[in-house]
Amino acid sequence: MGGPADLLRALTLALCLALPGAVAAQTTPATPPVATEERAAEAGEGAAAEGGGAADQVPAADAAPTPPAKTGGLSKSQTAGSNNRGGKSISVLPSDSNALDYAAWERLATRAETALADSTTSNNGLELLRGQLVDWRTKLQGAQNTNATRIATSRTQITALGPAPADGESEAPEIAERRKALNEQLARLQAPGLAAEEAYRRASGLVSEIDRVLRERQANELLKLWPNPLNPANWGTAAAAVRDSLMPIWAEAAVNWTRPDRRAYLVDNLPVIGVLLLLAIALIWRGRAWIEGFALRLQTSAASARGRRLWGFLASLGQIIVPTVGVFLISVALALTEMAGSSGKQLIALLPPAGFALFAAHWLGGRIFPKANCEDGPLSLGPEQCAEGRFHATMIGLVLALETLRAGLLPNARLPEAAVPVITLPLILLMGLMLWRIGHLLNRHLARNATDGEAGGFANRIIGILAKVTIAIAVAGPLLALIGYASAAAALVFPAAGSLGLLALLVVILQLIGELYSLILRLPPEDDAQSQGLLPVLVGFLLTLASLPLFALIWGARFDDLTELWARFTQGFQIGETRISPSNFLYFAVLFAIGLALTRLFQGALKSSILPKTKLDQGGRNAIVSGTGYLGIFLAGLIAINSAGIDLSGLAIVAGALSLGIGFGLQNIVQNFVSGIILLIERPVSEGDWIEVGTVSGTVKAISVRSTRIQTFDRSDVIVPNADLVSQRVTNWTRYNLSGRLIVPVMVIHGSDPDQVLRVLREIAEAQPMAVLNPPPVVALVGFALDGIQFEIRVILRDVNFQLSVRSAINQDILRRFRDEGIALAHTGAGSKPLPEPEPEEDEASAPHFFPAVIVSMPASADAAKAAQAAATAVTRRKAGAAHPGPTSLGRDADESDAFLDGIEDETER
Repeated sequence: MGGPADLLRALTLALCLALPGAVAAQTTPATPPVATEERAAEAGEGAAAEGGGAADQVPAADAAPTPPAKTGGLSKSQTAGSNNRGGKSISVLPSDSNALDYAAWERLATRAETALADSTTSNNGLELLRGQLVDWRTKLQGAQNTNATRIATSRTQITALGPAPADGESEAPEIAERRKALNEQLARLQAPGLAAEEAYRRASGLVSEIDRVLRERQANELLKLWPNPLNPANWGTAAAAVRDSLMPIWAEAAVNWTRPDRRAYLVDNLPVIGVLLLLAIALIWRGRAWIEGFALRLQTSAASARGRRLWGFLASLGQIIVPTVGVFLISVALALTEMAGSSGKQLIALLPPAGFALFAAHWLGGRIFPKANCEDGPLSLGPEQCAEGRFHATMIGLVLALETLRAGLLPNARLPEAAVPVITLPLILLMGLMLWRIGHLLNRHLARNATDGEAGGFANRIIGILAKVTIAIAVAGPLLALIGYASAAAALVFPAAGSLGLLALLVVILQLIGELYSLILRLPPEDDAQSQGLLPVLVGFLLTLASLPLFALIWGARFDDLTELWARFTQGFQIGETRISPSNFLYFAVLFAIGLALTRLFQGALKSSILPKTKLDQGGRNAIVSGTGYLGIFLAGLIAINSAGIDLSGLAIVAGALSLGIGFGLQNIVQNFVSGIILLIERPVSEGDWIEVGTVSGTVKAISVRSTRIQTFDRSDVIVPNADLVSQRVTNWTRYNLSGRLIVPVMVIHGSDPDQVLRVLREIAEAQPMAVLNPPPVVALVGFALDGIQFEIRVILRDVNFQLSVRSAINQDILRRFRDEGIALAHTGAGSKPLPEPEPEEDEASAPHFFPAVIVSMPASADAAKAAQAAATAVTRRKAGAAHPGPTSLGRDADESDAFLDGIEDETER
C-alpha cells in the first residue's frame, strides 16, 4: 500500500544514489539484508503452487531465448558478410528469428493462472508475475503488426482480381488459381498477428485479474479491525516488539566492534568521518542562517522588486537542500564506520528521506505563512496566526519523518497484531491534532476575507471545502485509531498531510510562475492582477493535471495501477473497425496545425503581395482570400486525417447519424453557411458596399461564413444572417458604381409662377458640383396638393455617398433663391414669417377675399375647403351686386343662403 513515506523515498532518490554504493562497498556478502531475504522468500511463496521458486517464473534454460519485439538497430553480426557466400549482406534478420517463444509464454500464463487460483500467494509474488506479464504484453502488442505491409499488398492483389464469383458462377481457371494462392498467402501472413492478438488479450486479462486481487487485499487490509490500542494488555506486547526491532541495531554494532578488521577500517576513516560529521552539523545547525543572509544579499542587489522576490524564492530553496545534504553526510559518515549491520544500514538509508520530509515541510510552512510579511502570503492571516501555521507545518513534517522511520524499521508485517495499533496510535493522534489546527487556520482566512468585505471567489470556495475536509479527517482518523482500525486511520491522516503539502507546493510553484511572467514582461510590482495572465493560468492548469498521479500515489494507489491506466489510454478506443489512439490525435493536431499555418501564410501573401497587383476590386480580393482560407482548412483536415491513419470508413454510420442531426438541429446554421459560400462566389454584396436589407441600412464591414456585419450610419453594428442576404430583397447602392439619383421635393403655394420656379430649380441643380450633366438634371412639376404646387429636382450624383450633403446644399440654395425671387414655399409654420406677397393689381371689390376665422373653424377636409371657397365667392358677388347664388353653389335654399352669407359678412366686419 502506497503512502507519503513511499512518495518521500521517491523524491529523495537522487540524494540517496551515492549511499547504497558506499554501503555496498563495505558490506560482507555473507550477510544479506533482511529485506532481501524476505522478498526472496515471498517470491518463492508466490510460485510455491507451481512447485518452484521465483527463478522458475522466467523461461527455462532449455527454451529458446525470446528476442524483444522491437529492435533498436542491427548488430555487427547481423550486418557482417557471410563467409560461405563470399559477400556482404544488408538484409535484416529472417522472419523466424523475430518470432516469439509462445511455449515460454504458455508456461508463464499457466503459472500465473495457478498463482491466482491459490489464495496463499503473497503480494510480492503476484507483483513479480504481473511485471513479467506486462513485459510479454508489450511484446505481443508489437507482434500484432507483423507482416502488416505484406498483408496490405496481398489484399490489394486480391482486390485487383475482382470480386469473387457468386454461388453457381465460375471464373477463369488462371484467375481462380491465383485467387486461391493469394488467399492462402494472406492466411499465412495473418497467422502471426492473430496469434499475437489472442495472446495479448490473454495477458491483458491476467494483468487485470492480478490488479483486482491486489486491490481486494488492499481494501481488506484497510478495513481490518486490529486489537484495541487502549487495552493495557497490548502495551507490553508493543514495547517488546519495539525492543526486539531496535535492539539488533545495537547488537550488530557491538559484534562489528569486536572484529579487528572493522576497528582498523574505522580508525583509517576516522578523519574523513570527523570532517563529514562536522560539516553535516554545520549545515544543519547554521545552514538556515547562511541561506537567509545569502537571500538578503541577493534581494538587495536585484534591480526590481519582482527580481528581489524571485531571487529570494530561489535562495530559500537552500533551506531544504543544505540541511538535507547535512543529513546525507551523516548517513555517509555512519556508513563509513563499518559498525552498522543490516538493520543499522536500513536505518542509515532512511535518514535522508526523513530529513527531507522535515525540512521540506518547514520550508513550505515558511512560504505559505511568511515570517516577514504575512500579508504577502496566499492566506489572509495575521502575524500570530502565521507563526502558528509555521509551527504546525514543521510539526507535520516531523510526524511524517517519524512515520517514515517507523514504516522502515517497524513494518506492520514484522510486528505482532497487538503491537501495530499501539505503536501507530501516538503518531496518528499527533497528526490529527496538527490537521485540526491547520483546518481552523484556513477557516480564519475565510472569516477574515468576509470581514474585510472581499467577494468570495473560486479560490475561497476551494479553501472552504479543504478546511472542512481537513477537520473531518482530523476527527475521523484518531477516532478510527482508538477503535482499532489502525490501517484505515493511517490511510486517512498521513495521506491528508501529504496532500496538503503537495497543494502548498503547487501554490508556491504558481507564485513562482507568476513572478517569472511579470519579470519577463517587466510589469510593475503593484500590478498583481496582470501577473495572473492567461499563460500563468494555463501553466497552472497543466501542473494541476500533472499532479493528479502524485495525489493518487499519496492516497494509496499502486504505481502499477497508474501505468495500467496509461497503457489503456495510449491504446485508445475502437469504433467499429477503426481504433483511435491519443497518438493519432496528436499526429492529427500537429499536421493540422502545420496545414493551418501554411494556409494563413498563403492568405497573407495573397492579400499583401499578389492580389493588389491585379485588377480585382476589394470585394473580389476579400472573397478570394476567404475562399482560400476555407479550402486550405478543408485540405489540412483531410490530409491530417489520412496521414494519422484514421479510417473514416468505419465511421460511416456515425457520420450518417450526425448528418441527420445537422439536418434537423442545425438547419439554420447550415443554411447560413451555404448562403455565406454563395455570397463569396456570386459576390452580390462585398465589403464596403452600402446596402439596405429589410429595415437595416449601412455599410458592409465583414462577411463571414455564418453572418454579415453591417455598420449603420448611427455607428452601430448589426449582425445579419447570410440567409437573409440571399433570400430577401437587398438594395446595393454602391455595388458596380458609386453614382446614384437624388430626388429633392419642393412645394410652393398656389398662385406661384410655375415657369419661374422651374427655371430657378434648374439653375440650382445644374450649379451643384456633384451633379452629373449627362444626363442633365431634371426639374418637373409633378402635381398639385391642397397646400400648394409640387415640384421635384432629380439629379444623378457622381458619388451617392454624398447625397446627404448635396441635399442639404440644394435646400440651402432653394431657400436663398426663393427669397430673392419672391417665391413662397408651402407648409410655412405658424411660428415662422411668411415671405412677402406682391400687391394685388385688381381693385379690392373684384379681388377674392379669404376669411381665415371662418375657414379655420371648418373641418379640415376637401369638402369643407370647397364650401369655404364657394362662400367667399358668393360674398364677393353679393357686394358687387351680382345675382343671388343658387342653391347648388352653397348647398342650401335661398333663405338659408342669405342667412349664411349675412353671418359671414358680420364675421368679416368683426
